[in-house]
Amino acid sequence: MLNLIDSYQNEIDARRPFGPELLAQIKAYYKISLTYTSTAIEGFSYTESETKVLLEDGLTVGGKPLRDALAVTGHAKAYDYMFTLLHNRIITNDNILKMHAMLEGSLNSGKAGAYRDIMVFITGSQHPVTHPEEIQSEMTRFEKWMHFASNEMHPVEYAVLLHKRLVCIHPFEDGNGRIARLAMNTALIQHGFLPIIVPPVLRSAYIASLQEAHTDDTSFKEFMYRQEIESQRSFLRLINE
Repeated sequence: MLNLIDSYQNEIDARRPFGPELLAQIKAYYKISLTYTSTAIEGFSYTESETKVLLEDGLTVGGKPLRDALAVTGHAKAYDYMFTLLHNRIITNDNILKMHAMLEGSLNSGKAGAYRDIMVFITGSQHPVTHPEEIQSEMTRFEKWMHFASNEMHPVEYAVLLHKRLVCIHPFEDGNGRIARLAMNTALIQHGFLPIIVPPVLRSAYIASLQEAHTDDTSFKEFMYRQEIESQRSFLRLINE
């Protein structure tokens, strides 16, 4: 599947450089799409069209919780920050903490941008997460792994495993799934690949493969590779039109 990803990537690269107007449209498209899908997967209620109206016009939806609107705007802030890291080629723990602060700042005052200091249990999962006292050392090891793996692995495999490893550590009280997807997509755009979009309709398959990845990450990698291929195909259709 990585060979197919590389084949599509070559088609995309052949159309570069993109003009400023097209780049702005691409960034805006993924901002809405990634914000909608990532928040919807976690149970927030904004639809894609409602997400677009909130981010572009600043209009909330009557009758929906303020918390859901704050989740959308927080993700959008973290998405914008993600693009400031475009030319770094690496991600640091400090970057992850800053993204989490933006993601959760309006939702969970006092807990945003900081590792958890309590034990948490994941509903429906039989796999324990990292003990609070071990999170700092695990994240230090994780950062060292990122710096090594980003140069040694295929960029898409590296980004997908980054997502898996971060979720398994589960360093935050909340927002771990959203921050893992943001970190993964940061790694992808740093290496010139398109972001991976996980549509809410595939939520069950996504979560099941992620749970399985605790012991065997084959299914999770294949699932995420398919989503990258779909992103590439959709992008090529858009620019061809």
